[in-house]
Amino acid sequence: MTIARTICLGFLTLIVIGTLLLMMPFATVSGTWNSFIVALFTSTSAVCVTGLAVVDTGSDFSFWGQLTILLLIQVGGLGYMMTTTFLILLLGRKFDLRQKFAIQESFDRPFLLGSNYLVRSIIATTMIFELTGIFLLLLTFVPEHGWSEGLWYSIFHSISAWNNAGFSLFADSLVGYRSDWIVNLVISGLVIFGGIGYQVIIEMYSWLVNVIKRKPERFCFSLNFKVVVSTTILLLIVGTAAFFLTELNNPATLQPFSFENKLLAAWFQSMTTRTAGFNSIDLGNMTTAGLFITMGFMFIGASPSGTGGGIKTTTFRIMYNSTKSVLKGKNEVILYQREVPSTLILKAVAVVFGTAASIVLVTILISAIETQFDFLSILFEVISAFATVGLSTGITSSFAFASKVILVFAMYVGRVSILIVIAAIIGDPSPSNLQYPEENLLVG
Repeated sequence: MTIARTICLGFLTLIVIGTLLLMMPFATVSGTWNSFIVALFTSTSAVCVTGLAVVDTGSDFSFWGQLTILLLIQVGGLGYMMTTTFLILLLGRKFDLRQKFAIQESFDRPFLLGSNYLVRSIIATTMIFELTGIFLLLLTFVPEHGWSEGLWYSIFHSISAWNNAGFSLFADSLVGYRSDWIVNLVISGLVIFGGIGYQVIIEMYSWLVNVIKRKPERFCFSLNFKVVVSTTILLLIVGTAAFFLTELNNPATLQPFSFENKLLAAWFQSMTTRTAGFNSIDLGNMTTAGLFITMGFMFIGASPSGTGGGIKTTTFRIMYNSTKSVLKGKNEVILYQREVPSTLILKAVAVVFGTAASIVLVTILISAIETQFDFLSILFEVISAFATVGLSTGITSSFAFASKVILVFAMYVGRVSILIVIAAIIGDPSPSNLQYPEENLLVG
């Protein structure tokens, strides 16, 4: 039982438990047994913090069903290993070296030292942001729906946003709140900080403490912090401008809005495409250019150790700078005056290739089954599933049983990571002392 297999089986266990609970009569509004494929699809989407749905969460699931989905989102967002480790700490036990390595594998960072502090920091960060989101969303939801429903809507959407899940209790997601600045900004803030990664937030907190205490030594940000923050800001700005320009004259999306609401909707769409899953405009009526831009941003996704999916901002930045180095005739990849190790470059290539190959394969399979839908719509759903985004053009619920099962697989692989899934299948690599001679070949 390797670490990769432990992580994969952990997520599978959560999905199975969630499926069984969502099939129960208490989970549905009708009080009858739920369909297996609906329960499986919803459980996978919640655990993998995707947000794709084949039924309306607010009207088809009872309060207990919605609570089950919310718990699956919370556990799935934190990650199986993180949740397990937190439970071990609550019991007052110490976790061994193997569990420390599992945390390192889950977050893709060398956190072997201070693992207890890391887990407690992540749990505390999650609670602070989610509680802040709940209190701010109360300002909008309570006046409209009363205290009981307003509180539940605030809790559900705050947790869903922080974990980049995209589940909403409203049938049209957040289209009805497209001009509400409180809802848009609060959800945006939760999604951005949830997807930017715990490491970045903890490092930002350490910097603020350093500034407040006026310590004389200069605080040095890590390369990970610089790359993640700069790339995230750049993608948000470019995305807002791109959606604003492509949907500006589209009567089905931005054209009827005022200038301020057009900017707000374009901003929200730029933010949500990177694994959040909420939408404030009708995606099915977007222009072809807008859909392609959305797919590109979904493919990139959030950041490492965050609650989002995609190939990650760091992978995108490494690939971009690798291309830049080749064009400049350099033999090394430089990021903020630091050379990127060749092992990381190879890993970035593997992530991009593995994700792209998986998307192509799944798209071909679903296209062969769902002949009534156009290729672009199917590709959109597949990328959304793999990147654990949850945005949809509205065709997922019409898919056949086999297509839904394939999408379940896509969501699972996208959440766990394609490299971890492959490592779980192959097993631990065998060390080798062989070194082969180099030889050139034609490329490009």
